[in-house]
Amino acid sequence: LARLGLRAGEVANLTFEQIDWVSGQIVFAGKSRREERLPLTQEIGGSILAYIERARPRIATSRVFLTSTAPIRPVSRITVKCIVNRALDRAGIKSAHRGAHILRHSAATTMLRKGVNLTGIGAVLRHRSPSVTALYAKVDIGLLTEIAQPWGGRLPC
Repeated sequence: LARLGLRAGEVANLTFEQIDWVSGQIVFAGKSRREERLPLTQEIGGSILAYIERARPRIATSRVFLTSTAPIRPVSRITVKCIVNRALDRAGIKSAHRGAHILRHSAATTMLRKGVNLTGIGAVLRHRSPSVTALYAKVDIGLLTEIAQPWGGRLPC
């Protein structure tokens, strides 16, 4: 969710069939129903495996993420949102924006800080328009200050 900027519904509806362990990819049917692939990094794959081995209830369903209390069922988009909100509260993060979508924005901003251009960020977030990506990747004034050329202090005229 946080690393790839996934939508809450994409996490909630993730199935084992979507995870290609051999090629290291996760396959999604995006908002427009076209097939999209994202990398299954070692960190993400390791986290999914740890969840399956240590925390996932043992019931037969193709959905990866399940509730931890009875009745055991696949998590919903709302459940993912609530989990993110609780994690934000535990971390002491106060924000006007709540829910899982804040992690999409955070992923975009993190990629921007690491030097990824808007086209690359848009590819990961699976946006069709760079203008939408620009809304997600907030400009970090501190970062701009670090990389900008210092002003010489003289007026040009």
